[in-house]
Amino acid sequence: MVDQNKLVRDKIPDIIENSGRKAKYHILTEAEYLTALDEKLFEEVNEYQADKSLEEMADVLEVLYAICIARGYSIEELEEKRVEKLIHRGGFHKKLFLEYCEEER
Repeated sequence: MVDQNKLVRDKIPDIIENSGRKAKYHILTEAEYLTALDEKLFEEVNEYQADKSLEEMADVLEVLYAICIARGYSIEELEEKRVEKLIHRGGFHKKLFLEYCEEER
């Protein structure tokens, strides 16, 4: 038996059981779900940092989408906000690295 104690994708219990193993799981409350999503985001970002693969990028994005919906936003609203920030503050295409700036007087 291997303890997992983490949020998993919806089909994971079926995949485990279809492979002949047993899986114990339960449904989270909304509060537990939000906490688990935040933990999952950290997990997926760490996996991306270690691997840098497209698969890990997709996992990070899937968790971000789930967080967005769980917090009452739509994917469309998230994309609108991303574009709004891109228009007003720019993206990261120029590869700018800010070394310092003077404090306001």
